Amino acid sequence: MALPPLRYLDVTHIEHEGTPAVVLRDMEGFVEDPLVLTPLAFFIAAHLNGENETSDIQYLFCNASGGRAIRTEDIERVVETLDEHGFLLTDKYLALRNAAIETFNTASSRPAYLAGKSYPDDGSELRAYLDAMYTRDGAPGVLPDRDRATDAQLPCLIVPHIDFERGGHSYAHGYLRMAGAAKPDTVFVFGVAHAGAPTPFVMTRKHFETPLGQVDTDLALVDAIASKCGWDPYTSEIVQRTEHSIEFQAVMLAHLYGREVQIVPILCGPFMGEEDIADGTRAKEVDEFLRNCRETAQQSGKRISVIAGADLAHVGKRFGDPFDIDDAIVADIRLRDDEDILHLATPDPERWYASVMKDDNARRVCGLNCIYSALKCVDGDVAAGEVLHYDYAHDPAGGIVSFVNVAYGAKGY
Repeated sequence: MALPPLRYLDVTHIEHEGTPAVVLRDMEGFVEDPLVLTPLAFFIAAHLNGENETSDIQYLFCNASGGRAIRTEDIERVVETLDEHGFLLTDKYLALRNAAIETFNTASSRPAYLAGKSYPDDGSELRAYLDAMYTRDGAPGVLPDRDRATDAQLPCLIVPHIDFERGGHSYAHGYLRMAGAAKPDTVFVFGVAHAGAPTPFVMTRKHFETPLGQVDTDLALVDAIASKCGWDPYTSEIVQRTEHSIEFQAVMLAHLYGREVQIVPILCGPFMGEEDIADGTRAKEVDEFLRNCRETAQQSGKRISVIAGADLAHVGKRFGDPFDIDDAIVADIRLRDDEDILHLATPDPERWYASVMKDDNARRVCGLNCIYSALKCVDGDVAAGEVLHYDYAHDPAGGIVSFVNVAYGAKGY
């Protein structure tokens, strides 16, 4: 009998207690705890494709290890452990997944998924943590008093979505600029659907909970945009449940404005797949959606800002490259990032997209689509962008992630 298949998971190679190990994580967030496997256990897990039987894995291991044997009970133990943790595509996992989806679908708000994990879950502690973020090494300085804000609008802002611990000093550059501008009524927040989605954009009507209070979603604008879609923008709404790229922006906005500002949270999925290239269907859907966003914002009568929560390059062993990071690699990444950032400063969303893709996005710029979307949403309405800050952070599993802050003023200011 074929063994059950392993789910699509995030895989990281590490050293655990001085020996090589592999960490499995659920990218969809239905299983919160990671699982650490020995290399032998990972070999077994990696060959759970829904077709292999125990004897197949024993045969494959014997060939790969130069004649060594693996016991049936060892394979069974690994399969049992994986199933207990919800990492196999079995009835156990499906029940877990369906329960999570039901809970999410029936809730009016989205819980702060990363509170207590990536940032403090106590409101007063979080406020102090974020205040201090503005004065870290590499940060721009303390936040101004609210009454010192100008009347100048900040129509568009590109900021990171890396975790606060590694990139908080960089967030501070972008949000300090926002704090000094006129307060928007609603902020369109374009993020990255890291877990993937079958549609180019994923919307939600749910409000975003934070330890600093709830950030309300502008339901009128969300409904107006969704009503013009020729496809269902809520098809993969469940990916909003654990996605951090918008959650971190909601926390930063709550810190600046409390409940005085609403958001339109939009996750960006893949813009083009192999099946879309021939007839351009997906490209047409993307253009129409972003045109609807732009027109809805313009017709709303509200003061609108647009944020792209986006990181740039993801390079190194953590992300599938065979090499370690050294100074030469960092310099090459910076050089290519600078080429792309030139088109952000212009701004020219089409040339930005083409610049990133000229090497088939070899640096894995995860913010490609959400930056493009943000710039198209304000296309023609903003002045040249000002690059506020650029930096990169090391990934503990081997690699670096780069990020940038770019602020755009309204034309005429």
